Amino acid sequence: MKLLAALFFLHATLAAAQVGKLQPVDEAVRDPEFFAFRAHLQAAVARHDAEAVLAAVDPKIRTSFGTGGGIEEFRKKWNLSGANSPLWDELGTVLAFGCAFREGGGFAAPYVYGRWPEPFDSFEHVAVLGTNVRVRSEPGLKGKILTALSFEIVKLAAPATDSEWTRTKLRDGRTGYISSRYVRSPVDYRALFNRIDGRWRMTAFVAGD
Repeated sequence: MKLLAALFFLHATLAAAQVGKLQPVDEAVRDPEFFAFRAHLQAAVARHDAEAVLAAVDPKIRTSFGTGGGIEEFRKKWNLSGANSPLWDELGTVLAFGCAFREGGGFAAPYVYGRWPEPFDSFEHVAVLGTNVRVRSEPGLKGKILTALSFEIVKLAAPATDSEWTRTKLRDGRTGYISSRYVRSPVDYRALFNRIDGRWRMTAFVAGD
């Protein structure tokens, strides 16, 4: 028992100290039909075409980790009958950050979810989405630049007090702030796609775990 506990502690310590990288990928080209499907879906999102988006959605689409789901639940949840549905920004962002092929078939978007590496806890870490992303000593552009990161996985530091800036803990122990538009959590919204009855469909659009 003591040996197992020691091994677990060592594993956790190494995970905390490990330098994490998550390079962007887009594997949609592995399936030309899916690549075309995604392009049509992105175009529908860009023009706020609710009916075209719904045509790409599986009738049994998963919309949460609770009960329910389905295309009508999807329509209501995202207020697709309204003029300013939040779906356009959310799904547009998810589709913009690449797709990863899933073992057993299908694709997941964005790559941050589809390629999230172990042993990084998905609730305690976020991925940096670019190169030379600045980390500041305080939230805001007036904060001193502590370092710059490129496609790193960084640990969150609680509490988060500013939604526009993500509070993180650097490997040297310092606390730094990254503009939230340059980081993403693997438990943010993601979309799953599967081939059903001979055609591609979006089968899930969920956040959380």
